[in-house]
Amino acid sequence: MKAHKLYIRTFGCQMNEYDSDKVADLLRATRQLETTASVEDADVIVLNTCSVREKASEKVFSDLGRLRELKQEKPGLLIAVGGCVASQEGEQILKRAPWVDVVFGPQTLHRVPDLLTARERSGAPQVDIRFPEIEKFDHLPPPRKDGPAAFVSIMEGCSKYCSFCVVPYTRGEEFSRPLGDILAEVAALADEGVMEFTLLGQNVNAWRGELDDGSAADFADLLHWLADIPGVERLRFTTSHPLEFSQRLIDAFRSLSKLVGQVHLPVQSGSDRILAAMKRGYTTLEYKSIVRRLREARPGISISSDIIVGFPGEAEADFQATLKLVEDVDFDGSYVFVYSPRPGTPAAALPDTLDQAAKLARLQAVQALTDATAARTSAAMVGSVQRVLVTGHARKDGSELCGRCDNNRVVNFAGPASLIGRYADVEISGALPHSLRGRWRAAE
Repeated sequence: MKAHKLYIRTFGCQMNEYDSDKVADLLRATRQLETTASVEDADVIVLNTCSVREKASEKVFSDLGRLRELKQEKPGLLIAVGGCVASQEGEQILKRAPWVDVVFGPQTLHRVPDLLTARERSGAPQVDIRFPEIEKFDHLPPPRKDGPAAFVSIMEGCSKYCSFCVVPYTRGEEFSRPLGDILAEVAALADEGVMEFTLLGQNVNAWRGELDDGSAADFADLLHWLADIPGVERLRFTTSHPLEFSQRLIDAFRSLSKLVGQVHLPVQSGSDRILAAMKRGYTTLEYKSIVRRLREARPGISISSDIIVGFPGEAEADFQATLKLVEDVDFDGSYVFVYSPRPGTPAAALPDTLDQAAKLARLQAVQALTDATAARTSAAMVGSVQRVLVTGHARKDGSELCGRCDNNRVVNFAGPASLIGRYADVEISGALPHSLRGRWRAAE
């Protein structure tokens, strides 16, 4: 019997990568679908979309246009569109691309098997973009090991309503996954040999849990409990909001050796005037206070950020303030974005007078500053010995191995394949723009 195939294309963040993995697990369990890298071989195609990039909807419709011909060649082919663009567009996707069979949102991915079945039985396309709180986690298959590192979603949505951001409208309000569910998933994966966990959420430090006695637990508590689970060697998390980066969370970097020395903490702008227009809820001074206290708690900690340039009304003085903040903080890398309006967000109604060439020049200036800092940090690591989680073979040279060290840098080095899935001591021998070179130090 011919094996049926699933092709998933994922756009955007690690939350979407996590969601795509769960969709694949669901369709493997319910329909025995195995994933394929070839869209032509697929019996089911899923586009898991993201709204962060400019003209995200148009790019999705462009992809769907290319799939129309494939659908005509294979009438039994099922096409599903999920993620944030699906949440935004809903029924409009079917109007513009009537060959789509299923539209689902980030909070209804657990219903994809049922939606596909309903499509086959009724002959009518199916749309479900509701926000049923936490329901999806109750319907997902048990966690499955896929290497020595794993993502674990601890919360969904966001309630900050930054003026430029579409996430609250596409993923809903913040709600935390129950404490017991998170502990059980991590413990099950650790029993299978997973050693490194990245906790995911639009704003992980807003996580709150309820204990048996009715008292509340915060994100710092969660980190302590996870660190106590046998088999857990390293903990990471992404992403954070400065508003809820509490002193208790900062203190966790002092007391928890299993919590890596790396934080991604989006600042977005170095201008207090622009931060207020963005509705971020903090000042540059408050942001720098968090960074100072983090570096006191964990000397040498790596701090990266997100920065938006060209936000409506950003004057030259505002941009210079951003450059100064980047220099003051010494970010170890950043994701720099040119502002582009998101439909339905408050900032989309603001007058935007800065031309695209000026925005790109600002982006390049900020990126050059953060790249220089990252290069200095990498160069300073040469000669040090790093504990590296070996995740597989190097991309460019399959005879070598690759892994990630504590500050999340990729290290490529020669060594036996038996190291894959284990930690190895690697002496850093060279620093390249996007990776490190190393020499494996075999145990004496």
